Amino acid sequence: MDTAFLITGFVTLFVIMDPIGLAPIFVALTQDMSPEKRRAIAIRACVTSGLLLSLFAIFGEAVLGFVGISMPAFRIAGGILLFLTALDMLFQRRTKRREDQAEEEDHADDPSIFPLAIPLIAGPGSIATVILLAGQQPGFGGLSMVLAIMLVVLLISMALFLSAGLLERALGKTAINVITRLLGMLLAALSVQFVLDGLKAFGFTG
Repeated sequence: MDTAFLITGFVTLFVIMDPIGLAPIFVALTQDMSPEKRRAIAIRACVTSGLLLSLFAIFGEAVLGFVGISMPAFRIAGGILLFLTALDMLFQRRTKRREDQAEEEDHADDPSIFPLAIPLIAGPGSIATVILLAGQQPGFGGLSMVLAIMLVVLLISMALFLSAGLLERALGKTAINVITRLLGMLLAALSVQFVLDGLKAFGFTG
C-alpha cells in the first residue's frame, strides 16, 4: 500500500471537497428543520455524491480516452482548475459563491441533491480530483485506494454536517475563515504539483 499516495490523495480531496467550509452552508440550507430531517438530508447528499464520484473514478479515464484527451493533458487542466479553486479559497470568493448558490434557489423542501450533492460536494473540482488520483495509480489496487479516500472524506463530511450547528458555534466565523485560507494554501501547492506531473509526462521537465 502506497502510504504517501494515500496521504496526498486524502489531503487533496479533503481540501477540494472542503467539509469544514460546507458545514455552515449545510446549516443555512437546513435551518429550522428537525434533527431527523437534517440527518436524512446529510446522508442522502453524501450517498448521492459518493455514487457520482465513484462513477468518475471508475470510468473517468475511459471517457477521456474516448474523446481523445490524454491523462497528462487532463492532469494539467485539473491542476489549473484546482489552483483557481485555491485562489477562491484564499480570497474567500468560494464561500461567497456557495452562499449565493444556496440563496438563489428555494431549497426549503430538500436540498440534498441540489445544491448539496451537486455541485457543492461532487463539483467539478472533486470530479477532476478523483479522475486525477485514479490515473496516478492505475489498476484495481489504485482504484480501491481512491474509493477508500473518497469514502473517508465523505464520512467526515457527513459527521460535520450532523454536528454543523455545534461546530459553527464552537469555532466561530473567524476560525472557519482562517482554516479555509490554510486549506487554500495547501491546495495551491498540490495543484502546482499536478501541473508539474503533467508536464513531466509530456517530457517538458526533467
